[in-house]
Amino acid sequence: MKKIVAIGGGEIGRPGFPIETTEIDNEIIKLSGKTSPRLLFIPTASNDSELYFETVKKYFGEKLGCETDVLYLINKNLNEKEIEKKIFRSNIIYVGGGNTLKMMKVWRKTGVDKILKLSHEKGIVLSGLSAGSICWFRWGNSDSRRSINPDANLIKVTGLGLINALHCPHYDFEKNRKPDLKKMMRKTPGVSVAIDNCSAIEIVDDKYRIISSKTSANAYRVYWKKNIYYEEIIKKEKEFKELKYLLEK
Repeated sequence: MKKIVAIGGGEIGRPGFPIETTEIDNEIIKLSGKTSPRLLFIPTASNDSELYFETVKKYFGEKLGCETDVLYLINKNLNEKEIEKKIFRSNIIYVGGGNTLKMMKVWRKTGVDKILKLSHEKGIVLSGLSAGSICWFRWGNSDSRRSINPDANLIKVTGLGLINALHCPHYDFEKNRKPDLKKMMRKTPGVSVAIDNCSAIEIVDDKYRIISSKTSANAYRVYWKKNIYYEEIIKKEKEFKELKYLLEK
């Protein structure tokens, strides 16, 4: 089975912040089919942040019972076989937030993009938030340029294309996301899946459902049709639905 959990945003216990996504993260672990799954954290978007991995170890390792490992691609010079071995031995891939554009460039340079697509075929759970949720989609609404210029516009970044839609994370949390997505979708075919913090889309093979760790957190289907703009809440239901109907206008 092919499995993806893309989370709109939320905290996992970095110093000074609460843990917000436990219900979603427990579902990621459940999807792996293991009681103590091997979770590989990929912090490329945060420039291989060691502090980020420390948070992941405390949370997913000590609190949720995973065996944690990390794949550093910027600060370590691993060859493709070494990268492949790390990825393929994992049960869960968890991609952290940060600079999506830089991350995708590094992944393409190192061959990680192709290896992650193969891991999807192998049934490894692909997950993450923010940059780590954008990457699984065809495109993403990204603030990558703000790492250099805080006033820079949001941009459309190309992801791995495992989900044929544009994804907008932090939909309720960052005030400029909604108006910017409206403009971006004018020039983007298909639909966008916009996701609030503490909400996620869970995809198993060709079916999906919306899950959340906060009652008020939602996901939305956003698109233009015949010059009318639509923003539709995607219902949260226990049963999985056909993905193709979600992604078509």
